[in-house]
Amino acid sequence: MDFSGAQSVDRALGLLALVGRHAGRGVGLSTLVEESGLNKPTARRLLLALMRAGFVEQDEATRRYYLGAESYVLGSLAAPRYGLLQFAMDSVVRLSRQTQDSAFVSVRRDLVSVCLHREEGTYPVRTHALQTGFEHPLGCGAGSLAILAALPDAEIETVLEANAPVLAASYPLYPPERIRADVAATRARGYALNPGLIVANSWGVGVAIRDRFGRAIGALSIAAIDTRLHPPRQAEIGALLAAEATRVEQKLAQRQSVYFTPVPETPRKSA
Repeated sequence: MDFSGAQSVDRALGLLALVGRHAGRGVGLSTLVEESGLNKPTARRLLLALMRAGFVEQDEATRRYYLGAESYVLGSLAAPRYGLLQFAMDSVVRLSRQTQDSAFVSVRRDLVSVCLHREEGTYPVRTHALQTGFEHPLGCGAGSLAILAALPDAEIETVLEANAPVLAASYPLYPPERIRADVAATRARGYALNPGLIVANSWGVGVAIRDRFGRAIGALSIAAIDTRLHPPRQAEIGALLAAEATRVEQKLAQRQSVYFTPVPETPRKSA
């Protein structure tokens, strides 16, 4: 086995994922070097390979990197099976219009949640704590907490153990014991609440989205300034989120049944 070749593939795919996390804004080489841990020549060489294959593009004026046309093609091909955004988009828009606040759909990616889309509300004072492409460890933020709380207890402990270093380094207000208490509160009230723990005065409410097998795969959430999320309105928004999550789950179940329902075996003919 060519371990050096496999390592290069792993590194290139890691860079592609990092570019995707900065999808809407683009990302500079220095940021990719910092986030990937690669040296600049290696990162540049791998980015050039991704550019030749069409997976990454570089803006000539800003020199920032973006996902390329080939990434779009692969994403489009995968969307019918995995495309949470296409099934949740109507709900996100409806939630934003109903509440006048910013609405989000996020997807679980292993140990983190990633924001797929932000729909701006019409209320003039907004919070910008979460943007498309941003990710947070599971349990940090309303949507992310909603996903974590929907997991089995044993899996929650596995996630918390794996995320312990990043929680300690970058999320000091989220020690594991705090997240465990938040999980219990989320399960009791039926929705997750982030009382400004990531960005002060930026509060959020979230509800998990499950696939047809009951597994938590994403979340819908609303974010607003703290004065707009007093307890009665938290419950009101939690109910709106739950209703829309049910709509999304019904759409997913209809589409997933096409891809996951086993095809009956053809009876064998007698010899």
